[in-house]
Amino acid sequence: MRTTPVTPAEADAWITTLHRHGHLHHAERGPDGTWTVRRTATSRPWTLHHPALALDYAAEILRDLRRTAPETRR
Repeated sequence: MRTTPVTPAEADAWITTLHRHGHLHHAERGPDGTWTVRRTATSRPWTLHHPALALDYAAEILRDLRRTAPETRR
């Protein structure tokens, strides 16, 4: 559980990183601090109006990646 509010810089870092690593097809930051994102070329665009929404969206992507990643055991 978070004990501090989500900052715009934290949201920017997560969305930018996911986009750079190819987990988002499109990510564009608006002048008012919102993000418009698309997971795939054919998916519907989402507008994330608050940093907390951006982090929730990033967490959803990370859960999907962990669910679909091949298991590695040593």
